[in-house]
Amino acid sequence: MKSTARLQIADVTVQFGVASEVAYDYLSDPGRRAEWQASLLRVADEADVGEPGEAGSSWIDVTAVPFVRPTMEVVESRRAQRWREIGRWGPVDAALTLDFEAQGKHSTLVRARAHLTVPLVVAPGLLGVRVLAPTALAADLRTAARLLENRQTTDPHQEAS
Repeated sequence: MKSTARLQIADVTVQFGVASEVAYDYLSDPGRRAEWQASLLRVADEADVGEPGEAGSSWIDVTAVPFVRPTMEVVESRRAQRWREIGRWGPVDAALTLDFEAQGKHSTLVRARAHLTVPLVVAPGLLGVRVLAPTALAADLRTAARLLENRQTTDPHQEAS
């Protein structure tokens, strides 16, 4: 008998007014996450493999929720195409996949899909998470898009680094 349930909790798409490489470099860098992710205070114990956010890189998310400190790992990184992380906290796994679709030289669609794997007994109680997660994830991505667009307006030659 299956003891866990995997649930999609969000599938959102946000337009970024920057090149896909710029959006990718910013969103995949763990050290930049607290700038745009509302629930994240900071990252700790960052261990990069190559560039920040490349497959195999890991860190701990220090969240605004007391005692929630998931260990994060990048499991897929294809620059300007796809980035995927998995966070583990106790019996819970959370996966986030970001897909990047260039819409021109300075325009990118970012699709974010989030899944939770939880003990089967917990799954029925996740209705609130499934209702709130898409709104929260879209808001975080809109914040990132706005920050990047403002940065480009201030200095059109500046990259996300």
